[in-house]
Amino acid sequence: MNELYVPDTCTNAEDGVNRRGPLRVRDGVNRMGSMTPQARGTAVLCLLCASSLSSVAVGKSSCARQGVEIQVLGSGGPEMTDQRASSSYLVWRDARARVLVDIGGGAALRFGESGARMEDLDAFLFTHLHVDHTADLPALLKSSYFGERKRPLPVYGPAGNVAFPATTEFVADLFDPSHGAFRYLGDFLRGSDDGYQLRARDVRPAPGEIRKVFAADGIVISAASVAHGTVPALAWRVEVDTKAIVFSGDTNGEDPVLKRLAKNADVFVAHNAVPEGTTGAPRALHMPPSVIAQIASSAAVKQLVLSHRMLRTLGREDETRRVIAASYSGPLVFADDLDCFR
Repeated sequence: MNELYVPDTCTNAEDGVNRRGPLRVRDGVNRMGSMTPQARGTAVLCLLCASSLSSVAVGKSSCARQGVEIQVLGSGGPEMTDQRASSSYLVWRDARARVLVDIGGGAALRFGESGARMEDLDAFLFTHLHVDHTADLPALLKSSYFGERKRPLPVYGPAGNVAFPATTEFVADLFDPSHGAFRYLGDFLRGSDDGYQLRARDVRPAPGEIRKVFAADGIVISAASVAHGTVPALAWRVEVDTKAIVFSGDTNGEDPVLKRLAKNADVFVAHNAVPEGTTGAPRALHMPPSVIAQIASSAAVKQLVLSHRMLRTLGREDETRRVIAASYSGPLVFADDLDCFR
């Protein structure tokens, strides 16, 4: 799970100029013959780097498929140039994906790459309804049409306000058979003999309340409202057998309920969307490393996983580690797509 960096000599340019981006292969055409000797040498180095990175990624994305694990499907935010899927997480138990948290852009592909099956899910959780946490829901549902799921799938998410729909309204706006944007997928709301039904539920905990929303087969799911500017947002605690995993979602960390929700968690997934010292609107939406560390320390979490990594925090991992280490002494990992944690 260590951070891995590609040398700056890997370029996009055929003239050998470093433009600080990944080497691109276009149209499957071999253009190395038209490159300068320096550019050809750089390209060979980058291909070697890519081969090395590929082999490392395979090892990192292999879950043990035993006991309880969390898998990061999307470790990024709303940016495309971070080369990460947007926020999404799976909770596994004994090689079956049981709970899905968020499904941002690119995460439906990661869901398939993980080997998860929609048939196995017991619950689907939204932290909030920003696009980088919800965009791939239609794609995921359409792909499940070709699966074997028959039982209803509960979908839990925040209640709405003036600026945001409630989760029930959001799902209806997508799939309602008469007016949904994807009304051709309306059977997912109606349910049918050859498919399954989405059952959306709005979750509105009172201030400071931790509300249990699901309990079955050794899985208990609880939610708390957290501050994310004016956006209705939830943090989630998923308990499976003796393990507890807490997802902060996007939040500025100012609501003390998050410390209680994360108490003694085996894994605390916190969003590293802003660096230390951030002010203004980004700080009103997200918590900096020092706040993450204070929550993790107060809650005595056993492992801290930083996700929702954005361009403004990528490359600042050493700084982030130093800030967090001042308050939290437990294990800290920076998440990448398809990473697994126990």
